[in-house]
Amino acid sequence: MAAPVVSFQSVNRDGDQTYANNINWDQLGFAPTPTDYMYVMKCSSEDSFSDGRLARYGNIEITPYSAILNFGQGLIEGLKAHRTEDDRILLFRPDQNAERMQIGAKRLCMPSPPVEQFVDAIKQTVLANKHWVPPHGKGSLYLRPLLMGSGSVFGPIPAPECTFLIYATPIGNHYLSKHGAADLLIEDKVHRACPGGTGDIKSINNYSPVLEVVSQAKAKGFSDVLFLDVTTRKFIEEVSSSNIFIVKGNVISTPALVGTILPGITRKSIIELALDIGYQVEECNITVEDLFNADEVFCTGTAVIVTPVGSISYQDTRAEFKTGEETVSNKLRAMLSGIQTGIIEDEKKWTIVLD
Repeated sequence: MAAPVVSFQSVNRDGDQTYANNINWDQLGFAPTPTDYMYVMKCSSEDSFSDGRLARYGNIEITPYSAILNFGQGLIEGLKAHRTEDDRILLFRPDQNAERMQIGAKRLCMPSPPVEQFVDAIKQTVLANKHWVPPHGKGSLYLRPLLMGSGSVFGPIPAPECTFLIYATPIGNHYLSKHGAADLLIEDKVHRACPGGTGDIKSINNYSPVLEVVSQAKAKGFSDVLFLDVTTRKFIEEVSSSNIFIVKGNVISTPALVGTILPGITRKSIIELALDIGYQVEECNITVEDLFNADEVFCTGTAVIVTPVGSISYQDTRAEFKTGEETVSNKLRAMLSGIQTGIIEDEKKWTIVLD
């Protein structure tokens, strides 16, 4: 489906803020809507990244021999800009995305922008597209940094040139489910990651191998797929694009980071917030039996934020979990979203206010 044609018009919201016109902010979904500008920066394999530039959003030229097209030498990141009630724009922990990209870039033999340069590029991209940041409470501006081997190669070797891009789209607040809880299906034959692989970095290769089983699950009415470890097929690991937590009494548990699980920034933030309000948090192996005995289950991630899980199905068994306003997941989502949108004072210094 083609992106809508969008024009611009000044709209008086609290005095002076301009919003993109022809956008129904109450019905934002998760389809890409091209914004005005993207950020572009290039680097040879022997140099540091030079200053990048903003360019009008559009298609890019790339050689068919590029390392990303032939051998998948590429990394993605994901983060959001939110608008506050008084029309400030906030970024949430972009330094963490920069550091995670550096770890992945080292693994894939690519140079990566320093943290300060990465964060500055994010700021420039948001400010250039600030009228695409949805009104407070309606959604966010999702930013997609991409680092790729853009230079020509013939064999599986590091690219001689890399390109760093940032592009953006406004998105709504609900990803896994339409305002409700997610229903997950456990997959035990196809695996998202394996020991020694790339499951703990945001390699572009991590996502397409599970598209078939995820599509099949969605066709059956499930929201997403929960994957098991490849070695024993007993322990839960991740949903296709989010981390998972279980709640039992005062204990919140999540699978340990053992090289097959992405170290999510939302995951890290939720652990800290949960500890702050008195919960015991365990990073450990979680069996399917442990999962089915939980009081609550929820997913975390940039897109899903904190999404409750209403049910999980595995083979001939279906377990249901507590959802609603009085749940731990709802409390943690309110805390996290409150910080991200400026409703709650950011005592942790996680957010950056854009001028």
